[in-house]
Amino acid sequence: MNVPKTLAGKKKYLLWPLVLAAAAVLLKMTLLAPPRVRQVRVEERDLTAQVYGNGTVEAKVVVGVSSKITGKIVELDADQGDQVRRGQLLARLENDDFRQEQLQSEAGVKRAAANLNEEEANLQKALANVALAEKNTQRFRILAGKNLVSKLEAEQYDNTYQVAKEEVARCQAALAAARMEQAANRANLGFARSKVADTLIHAPQDGIIITRDLEKGATVVPGMSIFTLADPQTVWVKANVDESQLRGVAVGKKALITLRSAANKQYPGQVARLGRESDRVTEELEVDVAFSPPLKDFRLGEQADVYIVTEAKKGVPSLPAAALVSRGKKRGVWVVANGRLQFRPVTVGIEDRRNFTEIVAGLDRSERVALAPRPEMMKLQDGMKVRVVP
Repeated sequence: MNVPKTLAGKKKYLLWPLVLAAAAVLLKMTLLAPPRVRQVRVEERDLTAQVYGNGTVEAKVVVGVSSKITGKIVELDADQGDQVRRGQLLARLENDDFRQEQLQSEAGVKRAAANLNEEEANLQKALANVALAEKNTQRFRILAGKNLVSKLEAEQYDNTYQVAKEEVARCQAALAAARMEQAANRANLGFARSKVADTLIHAPQDGIIITRDLEKGATVVPGMSIFTLADPQTVWVKANVDESQLRGVAVGKKALITLRSAANKQYPGQVARLGRESDRVTEELEVDVAFSPPLKDFRLGEQADVYIVTEAKKGVPSLPAAALVSRGKKRGVWVVANGRLQFRPVTVGIEDRRNFTEIVAGLDRSERVALAPRPEMMKLQDGMKVRVVP
């Protein structure tokens, strides 16, 4: 009989129970082990309800600076990014032709003034003649009535008087025509001066030059933009907010703005205007959030995120948002009691962006609530045994 072989066979049969026992222990400690959860309690925190929106930096007042006339640009006195004041000279167009027209109009005004002076003198002369003729006529009528002079001679003086009156009427008409000519020449001069003035392009208001659209030597036509000017006082974020989140959003509500160029910095803002028509595809409403104070260094079209503060409370009972679960239409938490779970419906209030939620009712502050990663929280059930970890 081979004793060593017999003992070896018996050892093999003895190892199998040990392997099975170890596997059972390992299975119980892994796959069959109770889920591990942490415990949290209701604590008082300062919470802020915020509504998120995404949009771009825009300006309410954007003005295209253009010319009223067609002309060649001969001078540019401003560039992109310049801060300008109302009335400041920005550009100048070629004005030689208009200057000549202005000189001609000025000469016409002087000529009309001279004609007017001449006609006024003629009228004064005619008035003096008619006065003299009237006296002669009256005197010779008296003499003719006394037969001291012939009636023919008296009639000649009467005719002279009539001619003198006609001359006065003519001088008065000529004077009126001279005055109208002077008014016309003054109007032409004003038009010529306005044409010359139109060759000078001034800033229509205070602002910042956003773009310079034409360069020196270019020919501009009426309505063609030379500069684009924006009012920095009206710069805001045109944000799109989901319709389901609009409750509490109103004009005057405070907000925080984050720009893509400064992701770690928040700018204070305020809701300035609400749209009145939602996008029918995205189901979002435009909400304009102004910077307060106005942003000095801005870029129109830059991506921005806004967080509108709709409500704020201090020292309210709250839990981490990850501790809340939904069962149907109810929201609640998993209360840990004697190592087992119990679903507890709760009433919630403010949901803070820092992932804390206000607990209005349904939970005592002494009760402990289970908290685990979201995939594990979805697997928890009533009565399930759990293992609490620090």
